[in-house]
Amino acid sequence: MTKYVTLAHGNGGEENNELISKVFYKAFENEILSKSEDAAVIHNGALAFSTDSFTVSPIFFPGGDIGKLAICGTCNDLAMMGAAPKYLTCSVIIEEGFAIRDLENIVRSMKKELEINGAIVVSGDTKVVPKGAVDKIFINTTGIGEIQQRGISSNNITQDDVILLSRDIGRHGATIFVAREGMDFGSSLQSDCASLYIQVKALMDAGIKITALRDATRGGVAAVLNEWAKQSNICIEVDEETIPVSSEVYGSCEMLGFEPLNLANEGTFVLAIPKEYAQRALEVLHQFENSSNAVAIGKVSDAYIAKVILNSSYGTKRFLDLPTGELLPRIC
Repeated sequence: MTKYVTLAHGNGGEENNELISKVFYKAFENEILSKSEDAAVIHNGALAFSTDSFTVSPIFFPGGDIGKLAICGTCNDLAMMGAAPKYLTCSVIIEEGFAIRDLENIVRSMKKELEINGAIVVSGDTKVVPKGAVDKIFINTTGIGEIQQRGISSNNITQDDVILLSRDIGRHGATIFVAREGMDFGSSLQSDCASLYIQVKALMDAGIKITALRDATRGGVAAVLNEWAKQSNICIEVDEETIPVSSEVYGSCEMLGFEPLNLANEGTFVLAIPKEYAQRALEVLHQFENSSNAVAIGKVSDAYIAKVILNSSYGTKRFLDLPTGELLPRIC
């Protein structure tokens, strides 16, 4: 551990994991927390419980804003445990001088996503701080959801599972960077920010057995796969050429030196599904516009323990490690 917190500690990669495990988990260790899921499973497996804070910059971006991001982020964490979002709290820290019209637009976005998820805000808190104490507005949302399919866990992945991806990757991270820096690539690039429970519900309604789900936010798909490999003590092999990347994201990465697999997403999730359910799961996902290009990207193997292998189109293999260093600060 370094002596001081750096921006790299918030990137969702190796430094972030180290900070969480050596500081917070060390202090708060318990059986529920140690499972390291997107949401805690409580009340004898009936409820999912999650919290998240949002500090994105800029607060308005192509495809969404900090309000939409806050509701999607928490509701998606509940959905990844097979839970229907029900009740949320909302705490807001607002900088002195913030425009009321902007606040109304943000709240309007939150209301729309709540309606999509069938959830309501039942409690909240508002703080106003002197100018410069925060960057415009920070939002914290906490959610409770009713679990519809029990047993979904990133600690239970085995060689009976294949790895699916719901859509093309890297849109949110690339969008935020381009918007923040005022770049104009003349493209239609926008964030994938979206609520995901509707797709998860469709999978469950179709009778598909789900082993694990995870939305690929900070640290991207690379972080999800590495976390899963360590949690289930398995090796995940991914075929690079199967991973969908839009031309806009690919072009941005080529120009700016980013790796799409490390970029954040806010409406993209990874699935571990038993082999016999995989094709049906893809058919269900293909019914939705924002998962119409869902695809199988890999499998679980016994090549190594707690490792992720990336198979290239050239027939070579390399380890896909957790992202390190400062990636894109303030992406969520």
